[in-house]
Amino acid sequence: MAKSKGGNTVNAVTALVKPIVEQCGLKLWDVRLEKEGGSYYLRIYIDKDEGVSIDDCEKVSRAVDAPLDELDPIDSEYCLEVCSPGIERELIKDEHFEQFIGADVMIKMIRPIENIGREFCGKLKSYDKPNVTIEDHSGENEVTFNKKDAVYIKLDDFD
Repeated sequence: MAKSKGGNTVNAVTALVKPIVEQCGLKLWDVRLEKEGGSYYLRIYIDKDEGVSIDDCEKVSRAVDAPLDELDPIDSEYCLEVCSPGIERELIKDEHFEQFIGADVMIKMIRPIENIGREFCGKLKSYDKPNVTIEDHSGENEVTFNKKDAVYIKLDDFD
C-alpha cells in the first residue's frame, strides 16, 4: 500500500502543489491518490473560470514534477495525472459547495431517502456544514441531508 512519508500523502501533496498551481494562474480543485488495479495514480485536479486546457495541465504537470520527486510523498511507484475536474465535477470541499449555491446538482445517497430514493437531482439551495439542502426542479420540495450520507454530489448540466 502506498504510504506517505511523515504524514497524510494527500495533505502533503496539496500543501506542496497549491502554491505552484496558483503561480500558474489556476486554482487547485482537489488532490487524490487512487489505486486502480495494481497501479497508483496521483491525480491533481485544476480549475479556472474559462475552463482548463491541455496546455494548462501540461504546464502544471511540468511545474510540480521536480518538487514532487524531491518531496517523495509515496513509497511506491505512481502515475501523475493533472486534469480538469470536468463539467460534472464532484463537490467535495466546503468552498465547492459555497461556490455553487444555486447550481443544478445530481446526488447519489448511501441509503435511499423516503419518497425520493438513492439518486435525485435538484438545485443546491444551501450548505450549512455538514448539511446540504437541495430543492427539486419544480421549486416545491426540499430535502436536507448530511454530506457524509451521500456517495457523491456532482454538478449537473440540467437544461
